[in-house]
Amino acid sequence: MSYVQEARENHVKKKVEEALKSKMKAKALKECDHYTAKYAECATGRTFSVVWKCRAQAKELNNCLHDYTNDKVLEEMKKEYALQQESKRPVGM
Repeated sequence: MSYVQEARENHVKKKVEEALKSKMKAKALKECDHYTAKYAECATGRTFSVVWKCRAQAKELNNCLHDYTNDKVLEEMKKEYALQQESKRPVGM
């Protein structure tokens, strides 16, 4: 495999990974919508005091987001993607 061909494949892999990360983040926001709403409700009308007044809501939101956006989840998504790509390949390749 030439250097240029390898660079192109790595570039595609990076694009796929970025797309998977974006999909992962979107799913996390959807799944954690309840916590986002609670945090937004607490933060409404506050400026600096949001940091300490809404600490519990922020922690709940961050914990929820972390459940859906971590390396383990990303690796699972990569495996699923690889299996999908493998099943799309013609027989004999």
